[in-house]
Amino acid sequence: MQEDKNGTSDPRPDAAEQEVQPAAVTVSRATAAPGPSSSGGGGGWFGAFRGLGGGDDGGEEEEGMLRMSFLEHLEELRSRIIRCMIGVGVAFFLSLYFAREMWKAVSDPAISALRELGLQQKLVFITPTEAFMTIWMKVPLLAAIFLSSPWILYQVWSFIAPGLYRRERRWASPFVLCSAGLFILGGAFAYFLAFPFALTFLLGVGRDINVQPMVTVTEYFDLFVDVILGIGMVFELPVLIFFLVLLRIASPTFLLRHSRYAILAIAILAAVVTPTPDVFNMMLFCVPMWMLFFVGIFAGYLLVLHREHRSFPWRKVLPWVGLALIVLAAAGWYFAGRYGYHIVGHWPFLRR
Repeated sequence: MQEDKNGTSDPRPDAAEQEVQPAAVTVSRATAAPGPSSSGGGGGWFGAFRGLGGGDDGGEEEEGMLRMSFLEHLEELRSRIIRCMIGVGVAFFLSLYFAREMWKAVSDPAISALRELGLQQKLVFITPTEAFMTIWMKVPLLAAIFLSSPWILYQVWSFIAPGLYRRERRWASPFVLCSAGLFILGGAFAYFLAFPFALTFLLGVGRDINVQPMVTVTEYFDLFVDVILGIGMVFELPVLIFFLVLLRIASPTFLLRHSRYAILAIAILAAVVTPTPDVFNMMLFCVPMWMLFFVGIFAGYLLVLHREHRSFPWRKVLPWVGLALIVLAAAGWYFAGRYGYHIVGHWPFLRR
């Protein structure tokens, strides 16, 4: 404040005060403004995918996403791969102790098929190292992949988790359990149902035109691995659909609207891979894959309901689900009897 010659005060601020006050405001605003992140966008690569989904969750959800640069992503990927290899290695050395018993389990479908066809119940090898490499190396490695699958899937989830919102990372345990369970269930389905029927058909080709099968250990095990791992991966279809919905790449409504194309594609695939032309064997492939597809859509729908804070009417739906299961079981029993199949008390539990 300034005083004039008469002793009265002038209400106007002096020049020094006029210069100091705007500067102080400018500094405070600059301090409060958030600075740019040096690591790129939120969530890295997966954060970019989330942006394609519409970004309707806002800044509150983005607080849970980790910010990682490109090099940090590569380092994280390297670390997860090394951990997966360590897990497989530990399971491999544990499986070596049971290599003989596991080979007997692997060769049982071939021995049963040869017995059913009235052929010599032996597998052969034509090189000195063939039996050793298959029984003591390949079989334990296959067992190690199955045993370490929960650990491997956990590492996959840990790599993806930085690109997800905080509340969505709580799906880690269900993801690991469901993925590993479906993979093992697919392997069991292939071992007990799909592979024995296919093998019996393939070994019986040419039997009535003077063709004698002589199956080598390597060729048999390669076919065994292709079928077991292939069907095990097919059983991961619900997890794949759930991830598409989780990352907002697809929606349950879109998948259900175009489900007729998926049904047709599954039927064509089953017709190609089914070794015999009868409907029963084709349904053995079609029905599980159709069910897995719709289970994945249903899981994605539950996720959407969870995001919208809505609940699913379980009491109204469960009776219809039970009725559908009863109809499927009755249809399976009817077709099994029509095509000459019956249940037996030993493996593979279904004979023709």
